[in-house]
Amino acid sequence: MNPVVGLDVAKGESQIQGFLDKKKPYKNSFKVSHTMEGLESLLHFLIEIENNTRVRPPVVLESTGHYHTPVVQYLDKQGYLIIIVNPLISYRAKSSSLRKVKTDVIDARYLCELYYKEELEPQKKRGIHLLNLRKLTRQHDNITSIYVQTKLQFHSVLDQVFREYHGVFGDLYSSVSLLTLLEYPTSKDVLEVDKETLGKRVHEFCPRRSLKWAESKADKLITAAHRNPFQETLYQSHILSIEMYIKMLLEYQKHLSKLKEQIDALAKEMKNVRLSDPSLVLVKKSRQRLFLKLGR
Repeated sequence: MNPVVGLDVAKGESQIQGFLDKKKPYKNSFKVSHTMEGLESLLHFLIEIENNTRVRPPVVLESTGHYHTPVVQYLDKQGYLIIIVNPLISYRAKSSSLRKVKTDVIDARYLCELYYKEELEPQKKRGIHLLNLRKLTRQHDNITSIYVQTKLQFHSVLDQVFREYHGVFGDLYSSVSLLTLLEYPTSKDVLEVDKETLGKRVHEFCPRRSLKWAESKADKLITAAHRNPFQETLYQSHILSIEMYIKMLLEYQKHLSKLKEQIDALAKEMKNVRLSDPSLVLVKKSRQRLFLKLGR
């Protein structure tokens, strides 16, 4: 016997069809909701098929974004073999069929038939970890895109308030640079404070560096304030915008750093991870894109 169970997954529910063997459907198709009660009902059905065939049935379903996540997570924990079919593969197979009617019952049955026709690759045992890694890297990629856009907007406003500030620190977007600018956003703010006070504040923002280094930055900051063409800021809205953008940039940096730590930790936990895995390719692309955009 070669049993299989097909799931046509939708939002919040799945249509179930079981086969004991090729061309031997088991009972009528039925629906279960994606709740603990519904998933337990699915588990009982799987156990029932296993008792009839003495073989644990694999479960076949299409990839449906996040809709299939609760089902996959539950069945993975129960130790069932899960086969997630690319929707494009199942669509092409359906297109070649004479049966063109689209219903959940037929689709659940068709996934079982597809299992007997095609050599479908099962989801790896590390599937949940891989999905988690993929979600983390996508979050990293999304936040990176927002971070880059915020940088561009911040850069535009800074050019209208304190253009000469760019050369004070090696990295304009470093924590010490942003915190210093947050406290002294205009030439007037800088020139109203003596050099010693500026040096101490810069050192407080970056205590791992020496006081001498902080004092040299204070010198550069005062020089930049004198050179700056905008000795007075006409638009208070620019000051508010700079403050807002700096706080946003600092928060994005924290989030990206935390995501990177989680991604690296999860990647180390996974064994036999190939560089060709989609999630790791995404990690590499995210980091390359981050480097290129932030380097501009």
